[in-house]
Amino acid sequence: MRRDAWDAVSDSLCDADGWPLDDKVYGDGKVERDAEAWKHAEVFLDHGPEVLAGVRAAADGPDYVEGPISDDLRRIRGIDTILFRAEELRHEWDGVMALMDGSQPSVLHLYQERAEEYRNTEGWHYSTHNTPAVSPSSPQAPPASQPPAPGRSR
Repeated sequence: MRRDAWDAVSDSLCDADGWPLDDKVYGDGKVERDAEAWKHAEVFLDHGPEVLAGVRAAADGPDYVEGPISDDLRRIRGIDTILFRAEELRHEWDGVMALMDGSQPSVLHLYQERAEEYRNTEGWHYSTHNTPAVSPSSPQAPPASQPPAPGRSR
């Protein structure tokens, strides 16, 4: 489900001032939203780096400055940042689960659901507040694999 569709669901669960009509239903909806979003993040983590590398390999320097894909190519830098943070979340999650399983395997099930909710919430928050966007008036950025032009900084 797209972010605007989830926003519409959230809005439908709130009064005119934006306060939840039912805290439990509203909270459960956010948990479901975040879990669904994390499933997509896992796919992106598994395939995103290869896809982005392929796009970079196919693009030339001028493609970043003008042309039908220039805006998309500039957004790749923001996508890299989101991908990096999602990978950090996945790594943190794996570490927490390993620690919990190693120290208290008999109670892992008690904490796993809450830990998943936390990871999913962090992933949703980060991805929705750090969406890559480059305005047409932004300076033209060279691809990350190429040094900046003389006199220009990144």
